[in-house]
Amino acid sequence: MGYSDQRFNVNLSILFTELPLLERPAAAAAAGFTAVELWWPWVDAPTPEQSELDALRAAITDAGVQLVGLNFYAGQLPGPDRGALSIPGEESEKFRANLSVAADFAESLGCKALNALYGNRVEGVDPAVQDELALENLALAAREADRVGAVLLIEALNKPESPRCPIVSADAAIAVIDKVNSATGLGNAKFLMDLYHLSMNGEDLPAVIDRYVAQTAHVQIADNPGRGAPGTGSLPLEELLDQLQKAGYEGWVGLEYKPGDRPSAEAFGWLPAAG
Repeated sequence: MGYSDQRFNVNLSILFTELPLLERPAAAAAAGFTAVELWWPWVDAPTPEQSELDALRAAITDAGVQLVGLNFYAGQLPGPDRGALSIPGEESEKFRANLSVAADFAESLGCKALNALYGNRVEGVDPAVQDELALENLALAAREADRVGAVLLIEALNKPESPRCPIVSADAAIAVIDKVNSATGLGNAKFLMDLYHLSMNGEDLPAVIDRYVAQTAHVQIADNPGRGAPGTGSLPLEELLDQLQKAGYEGWVGLEYKPGDRPSAEAFGWLPAAG
């Protein structure tokens, strides 16, 4: 067991960001990785020009890496936003406009996991109204994901960094997942277990793994404190990933950490063998 037994992929929205977007897939491949994931790359464009989609698809294909995770439109990431689907008005409309675009892009690259970020509470809007809108939009997202043979991922963020996001615990995320699955009958809404966010919330990570591994379809990691590479903080990530594997998790582990003040290519020294 250990890091060498895991399937790691690189999140190209937080690593290799010193490079232009279209150069990042090849950089990940050069670092030894065979798979990547992305936040929605066009923060101001839920429906970008087809030429932009084609260029990114070609960059991923030409690099010989597999896209294993993609966010639906979620606003300014990184930045002040934490998603769009629970925000009435223009942001919700952008999320809906993005659904088929993101799903088609994922399908064209064989990507089977689409992540939908819930969004922040909005001052002056009843939380119940936001939650009702969120369920409607998540049901639409689940149906789009199902159309292309993918799962819909829902993750918990962390309260210190996302104080206006209501989904800041594993239990809260699972409750939303259960509501979406009940609403659609598809059963394809799954948990994205981000060990960094959960640790920032002070959760008992071994207990979360025991409780929710069967509902987990993707895992992301970063060390805490600092959101750096494994070994830069105090999280026992190797042990936690071993526990996940022993409990039956066979999916990808996304590297969603900051490289620090060094090129991203130098941020993988903790791996016995990148890939």
